[in-house]
Amino acid sequence: MLLDCVIVGGGPAGLNASLVLARAKKNIVLFDEDKPRNAVTYESHGFITRDRIKPSEFKRLAREDLKEYPSLEIRNQLVTAIQKEDGSFLVQTGDGDHYRSRKVILATGLTEVLPDIEGIHEFYGTSLFSCPFCDGWELRDRPLVVVAEDERAMHGVKLIANWSKDLVVCTNGKTPFTAEQKALLSKKNIRIIDNEIESFQGDKGQLEKIRFKEGEELEREGGFVASELKQASSLIESLGCSLNTMGGIETDDFGRTEVEGVYACGDNALVAPAQLVIAASEGSRTAIGVVADLVNEDF
Repeated sequence: MLLDCVIVGGGPAGLNASLVLARAKKNIVLFDEDKPRNAVTYESHGFITRDRIKPSEFKRLAREDLKEYPSLEIRNQLVTAIQKEDGSFLVQTGDGDHYRSRKVILATGLTEVLPDIEGIHEFYGTSLFSCPFCDGWELRDRPLVVVAEDERAMHGVKLIANWSKDLVVCTNGKTPFTAEQKALLSKKNIRIIDNEIESFQGDKGQLEKIRFKEGEELEREGGFVASELKQASSLIESLGCSLNTMGGIETDDFGRTEVEGVYACGDNALVAPAQLVIAASEGSRTAIGVVADLVNEDF
């Protein structure tokens, strides 16, 4: 059977793309390895009607919605290879199954690489976060740390200062600030500590203090960490999709990549800002692009 579209990735982008395609009566398969980047997150925020929802509950409700559409099949499988052959795509899974599809949507997301600091994973997702728009409200007006090691540091500090004025910036031995920026932060009573961090310390996911390699300790109740984001799937490279300057997949306004028949949506295409509501909307818009292309080809 020749499918209309295969969607790789069962996060909010892939789920919403599946909904739009299913409602357009297209025969589709959604592949979901079920290894989301937000697995460490207890709550998701910023999505109207779904504020504070658990990511696992969001996915459960989404899948319940999709059960209404008979032309959609969900497979909990890893897609290991996609090859373009004679105008369609041969999709192979880790279980050895093969599918053929006219179109492919990559909603494979990103992976986060956190700074190599002892204890960071114990607090990430509970009292240390990466996005103030997602979690700033929960940390509002508390004494916070901002771990910033690169050129994004100043932008991040400015944003986070919207939620708390009690900030200390830790550069972990790096030098991301210019003299002018340091002067501005000093004027705003924001302290900079350039010493290398030895460890994060606390209990049950709640950050309490930061210990530096020179022996100093800093008490903080939470904070934000600038993580490095990388593409989660090698399918992008194997299909020949180009990346933009942010490291996201290059697409047009409807998710079309430079590889005809391949589309991308969600965090892997946008990179930033990475939010649940934005990823879902990108999935919807990309699916509309796929439907429009299928209709034009068949008319």
